[in-house]
Parts: sequence; structure tokens; C-alpha cells
Amino acid sequence: MKFTKMHSLGNDYIVINEYDSIKVNEDFKGEFSKKICRRGFSVGADGVIFIQKPEDKNCDVKFRIFNSDGSEAEMCGNGIRCFSKYVYERVLKKNPLYVETLGGLRVCEMEIEGDTVRSIRVYMGVPKFQLRDIPMVVEGKKEGDVFLNEYLYLNSGVLDKVKLSVVNVGNPHAVIFLEDNGIDMDFVRRNLEVLGREIENHKAFPERINVHFVETLGKDEIRMVTWERGVGYTRACGTGATGSAILAHKLGKTGNRVLVHLDGGDLEVEIGDNGAYLKGDAVLVYDGILRDAL
Repeated sequence: MKFTKMHSLGNDYIVINEYDSIKVNEDFKGEFSKKICRRGFSVGADGVIFIQKPEDKNCDVKFRIFNSDGSEAEMCGNGIRCFSKYVYERVLKKNPLYVETLGGLRVCEMEIEGDTVRSIRVYMGVPKFQLRDIPMVVEGKKEGDVFLNEYLYLNSGVLDKVKLSVVNVGNPHAVIFLEDNGIDMDFVRRNLEVLGREIENHKAFPERINVHFVETLGKDEIRMVTWERGVGYTRACGTGATGSAILAHKLGKTGNRVLVHLDGGDLEVEIGDNGAYLKGDAVLVYDGILRDAL
């Protein structure tokens, strides 16, 4: 089976082109992704992207993504930029690209030099804040309520509680602003595995959640560290950068244009009346043939 290895800011993916024919049976996609993502034993990656024909007649192509634990995610901001680059360069010479995802329609506009995609600006949709859209279950709150800079109680022993906010930008995110919790990035990095894992799997989040620790650097700049649902620590998260910038803006910490610093590099987020836009690059690393690695 042919595959392509790609990354965006160090968030790496195995891309399988199923536009003309299915390569991995639907019932096996989760287990396949779990096995092929094992670093040291197979190709190794944060996730697997499948390119498929759309079911929605208003879309050009369909985006599917599975995490390294075999779970399917609704959307992925870094993954969809890799996907868009691959599709334009090898499947459909179309710009902008209308993409069907489990998280809804995404529109990808590409800056192209010759036949090479240099950067991708993705329309990330309209953010959702109500608990039913996360989903999140909080005693005393209704499905239509929001959870913005409120306390979530923990049992890990590292922190008794964290003040966080939640948003859905195609997939769910919990954002912890360091300055509102009296902690710094050194503390976060020392305790990321414990805190990230506990918040991801907290009973308040029946479908689990992505977790981001964010430091506000100014009116147009934030820094974040990510614990990704189904993956663990990752160098970057596009939807997480989008959600973090949206919440920073909503809480009055930043303006509507935010530069997000991640361990893997920088992303730009623009927040408008019709939703949010994410801009960054994607890199095609190599093509390969999978033989006996499963």
C-alpha cells in the first residue's frame, strides 16, 4: 500500500489516497491507524488522514482523520492543511477547496507557487460554546449554558482545580489560561501528562476533550502547549490554536488577529463575524510503500 508522510509544525500524519478506491476497509480503519502510527514499530505518526470522494455534492473532497489511538476525530486544523496540499498537488487542481469533514464544511484557500502549495488559509467555521456542543456535563448547568473561565475540580493531586473555558471548532477544546490559574509554562511542562490526561478523560467530558495550556503574551499574541485527545502531547494543534485564540478574544485578552506560538512553530488566527480562519503551512516529507509493518 502506498502512503505519504506529511507534517505541519511537527504534527505528523500518514496520508492514504482513497479518492479513486478504498484502500483500508471501513471496519479496519481504526485498528489500522493504531498499528501504523506506532513509533518504532511501523511508520509512526500522530494520526492517519484518508482522502475520499465527498458524499455532499457541494464539496470537492472528503477529509477523514484517525488519531494514533484508533479513534476518529471530527476535524484537525494541521491535518486539513496537509490534506489540502496533497489534494491540490496530486488529486484536484482546485483552489479554493471545499472540504467535507465530520465537523462540517471547511474551505481551504491556498497560496501557490508554480504547482506547489506554500501556505493554506482554512475557514474553520463558527465556534460553538454551549455545553451540548462540546459535549460537557456540569452539575447545575443546562445544555444551552456556556462554561467560560470557570472552575473544574480535579483529583490528580497536582492541582485541586483549574479555571478553564470550552469551545467547539469542529472538535472540542478545553483552554486553561495560565495567568488565571497562577501557574507558568515550566509547571505545565512538568505536569502535562498528569493534568492533560486527567482533563481529557474528566467525567465532565463524556466524549473526552483536547486540552491546551495558554499564556497571553499581548493583545495579538499567545503561547500554547497541547495535550491532544487520543494522542497525548503534540507539538502543534491547528484547531486548538483556533479555539484558544477565539477564547482569548472572547475573554478580552486579545484582539481579533492572533499569532499563536506552538512548540512546532507559529500559526495565524483571524476571528470575524462569520467565523474563524487559520493560516499556516504544510510539508510533504516522503512517499513510501507499506509492506509488513502491521
